[in-house]
Amino acid sequence: MPNALLRMVVAVGGLAVSGAAFADDNVINLGMILPMTGPSASTGKQEQAGAMLYMQQHGDVVAGKKIVLIVKDDTGAPDVTKRIAEELIGNDKAKALLGFGLTPLALAVAPVATEAKVPEIVTAAGTAMITEKSPFIARTSFTLPQAAQPMAEWALKNNIKKVVTVVTDYGPGVDAEKWFSEPFTKGGGQVVEKIRVPLKNPDFAPFLQRVKDDAPDAVFVFVPSGFGAAFMKQFVDRGLDKSGVKLIGTGDVTDDDLLPQMGEAALGAITTHHYSAAHDSPENKTFVADFEKANDGMRPNFMAVGAYDGMALIYHALEATKGSTDGEALIAAMKGAKWISPRGPVSIDPDTRDIVQNIYVRKVDKVDGKLFNVEFDKVEAVKDPFKAAGN
Repeated sequence: MPNALLRMVVAVGGLAVSGAAFADDNVINLGMILPMTGPSASTGKQEQAGAMLYMQQHGDVVAGKKIVLIVKDDTGAPDVTKRIAEELIGNDKAKALLGFGLTPLALAVAPVATEAKVPEIVTAAGTAMITEKSPFIARTSFTLPQAAQPMAEWALKNNIKKVVTVVTDYGPGVDAEKWFSEPFTKGGGQVVEKIRVPLKNPDFAPFLQRVKDDAPDAVFVFVPSGFGAAFMKQFVDRGLDKSGVKLIGTGDVTDDDLLPQMGEAALGAITTHHYSAAHDSPENKTFVADFEKANDGMRPNFMAVGAYDGMALIYHALEATKGSTDGEALIAAMKGAKWISPRGPVSIDPDTRDIVQNIYVRKVDKVDGKLFNVEFDKVEAVKDPFKAAGN
């Protein structure tokens, strides 16, 4: 087992189970806060694996300092997330925090990051305004406006005129609905109905019946990572897969991690997103092969690559500061950072601290008998449209 993994401290429910974090001048503790249990556990699993893989590939020494990653489970509860963040900074002397599987979890830590002047690297949550809540937040995941607006543009170009939107009723869903609906209607399309589904214990069936009754050309969908399989099952149960209603959306709904379980009902779904396990580049082929080898064949998804790049950003900043862990210096070093990710070329917008990246148009298809999100078009170097619009 690589040294990076031997020195990792993994904690569950806020309690360390494999030792205590190191605390000396030659060791830098990083805190990773994830939903390792509960409905978003697949996010935590993918994120942890992505961060661990980066350390496995690049080692656990940066600028002469040993890196120790402390992973803790917040169960998806914002009050727990905030408490863990305070403990990681106060007790474990963590010099950066990363993770945050849902928007409320990232927001809960924003005031903690600001007060402590410790960088908060959002590697999962996608609501556009998150980086505005603290000058110490940077993001390596994506924003929903980045993914949703290109989907509206694609739909308009491909004879989709009437759409029903179905989104999960919290920050990212509201963003997805707005940034699909507004450009779509401005371009001449019609949004027949806007449906919002509860985040907790979602039952999509009654909402999908409304979609069927509306008989649109397509249904535009946003659900959080991990919820796509349930949506797809109920989409089929309601007969929408045979009704002629196209399934379009952001890439969360055809999450690479769960796509093999969705079956042939997912074939033909069109999504826009920043990462696919089928992305054709040398960097991604190495990433996927190493990830599957390290995780018993598990396929990486966009959450894994968000965490992988979160570690890349922290390593970059530490190299730039020559190992200094001053929070203001680290954030300054992150602004404008550029590298080649498994998803393609990425950078951190120096003005917003959000990631700039390609957005790909993908279709679910079979490759060697397995379902993948196969990219067939792209929009290059997309900034967050929310902030680009002056919000």
